[in-house]
Amino acid sequence: MTTDTGSAALRQAQIRRVRPEDAARMRALRLEMLADAPLAFLETLADAAARPHTEFAARVAYTSAGPTNAQFIADPGGRLVGHAGGTVAPNEPGLTVIYAVYVTPAWRGGGMLGELVDGVAAWSRACGRPELLLEVVVGNDRAYRAYQRLGFTDTGVRVPHPTIPALTELQMRRPA
Repeated sequence: MTTDTGSAALRQAQIRRVRPEDAARMRALRLEMLADAPLAFLETLADAAARPHTEFAARVAYTSAGPTNAQFIADPGGRLVGHAGGTVAPNEPGLTVIYAVYVTPAWRGGGMLGELVDGVAAWSRACGRPELLLEVVVGNDRAYRAYQRLGFTDTGVRVPHPTIPALTELQMRRPA
């Protein structure tokens, strides 16, 4: 349970794996993610907005169970306020790749990022994958420092951004 005392009201959100009934709220969060941090994700806001709801619903259903792909959300009981996904690395069976990490701006700074990553880590361990990897755009120092605080270390590996050729991403790892 996350608490954030950065505002006048005490707020809490449950961190849990996404469920099929979360599809509409997950779509709203995905559109927010893309509007707020367009360089951090692999699709544009326009592309995501154009996708039919049935595609979002199918993706949520797929990631709600099983050992190869999972999405974890922060649910305060209304609008979703955080997300972190995990997927199996095709060439490294002991590795989970964390993707699409996001916390709504008003909820940042209260520990939610760590709880979302911990959700992915617990799932990864339960699936027999003892290590986590994520990629951060070079120059996104705020995210880099946040992941360092969560125990991730820079591997020194740099890779091209998958959709924006002018950008480079760095890889960070830690035990699950």
